[in-house]
Amino acid sequence: MHLSDIIRFYSKDNVKSKIISFARGREIVTRYNDKVGPRPESIIYENDILELARMGATSFHASMERWKNPMLLSRDIKKSEMDELRSGWDLILDIDCDYLDYSKICANILCQAIEFHGIKNYSIKFSGGTGFHIGIPFESFPNEINNKETRLLFPDGAKIIAEYLREMIKSQLAEDILNFEDINTIKKRTEKKFDELTKDGRFNPYSVIEIDTIAISTRHLIRMPYTFNEKTWLVSIPIKKEDILSFKKEFAEYQNVNVSLGFLENFKKNEAKQLFIQAFDWNVSQEAEKEIKKLGKKYEIPQNAVDKIFFPPCIKNIYKGLEDGRKRSLFILINFLRSVGWDHDSLVNEVEEWNNQNTNPLRESYVNSQLNWHKKKDSYLPPSCKNNNYYSDIGICNPDDICKKIKNPVVYPFFKMKRKKVKKNVK
Repeated sequence: MHLSDIIRFYSKDNVKSKIISFARGREIVTRYNDKVGPRPESIIYENDILELARMGATSFHASMERWKNPMLLSRDIKKSEMDELRSGWDLILDIDCDYLDYSKICANILCQAIEFHGIKNYSIKFSGGTGFHIGIPFESFPNEINNKETRLLFPDGAKIIAEYLREMIKSQLAEDILNFEDINTIKKRTEKKFDELTKDGRFNPYSVIEIDTIAISTRHLIRMPYTFNEKTWLVSIPIKKEDILSFKKEFAEYQNVNVSLGFLENFKKNEAKQLFIQAFDWNVSQEAEKEIKKLGKKYEIPQNAVDKIFFPPCIKNIYKGLEDGRKRSLFILINFLRSVGWDHDSLVNEVEEWNNQNTNPLRESYVNSQLNWHKKKDSYLPPSCKNNNYYSDIGICNPDDICKKIKNPVVYPFFKMKRKKVKKNVK
């Protein structure tokens, strides 16, 4: 790539405008072909871009985090100081794959998953290589989640959401890739063995593609929109969702780039709240399953539904109806009933009846979205008993002598049934 072509591209007013718009409040790092410039750095004026290009700059990279003053960052800065300095962060999902066709399939499904949670204002950007970046702006986030400021939940919050979405789309991603190419074609293309491409006899889409959660870390950088990728000399360009599957690399050749779309420019306040709630609830369920595994036990869903008379006090308290904590209680109730053998139809009737008991019932659309979401997924355990956010904080924890012996509410019915059986035999 000739330096004159790079300078000519970065000298365009609309290119400079989009780069400056994205750079505000972010730590910037400039790349000079195979060398990386100093950090922290900031770009404030459009002329800065052109001057850096004349000095040999080939691309610009920006932090996922936003800072009150990025120039105060340093290698030795303490976490508490970074938390004070951080004004927010954007959720940016990095689709990492050597095959553009698979990346397009994954990006399209991820967009569907994001929209499932009621989010319309998100952005898609071609990475300039063979992947895509999908971003949701910080302005769409709830102010707090589980009584913690959302701006402080980086990188852990970003990882939780990325892993949640990764798990959510897994089966659909596998199905769509196999509809595109059969397993033998995938083997030939990737030069991987059957055992490397499958898990438990099923195709594992993450053997050929990754939604990178490992790279999500403090001061992590992404390639800025409308900058070059030095490996391909293609431009990282924002695109529309409807153009993902028809996208071609030629669109990103610098001569063909149409500078119109921005990246993370549009938002609706609080639009991502449902995504945060779902993702953090899912994470709580994962932690509960890990706790049971640590005890050397494997929980299996009973074939016959457990009768309500054996339910623990917390679930019985949920049944009485609530004024506060209804959404958290819905999450507990759905996962508890599924985990003790209730089929979907029975569960739906039970949840509807419960919701009518509430002083202020949850919106029917919200309840239905939760029921539909859980119907598509494997069963998850409800939160562990020690998770105060889901029991003590909403006033449903009223432990009896059995509660003191268990780690999760799903275990309670089996203790109680066993006790009742013993008493019956004694008689």
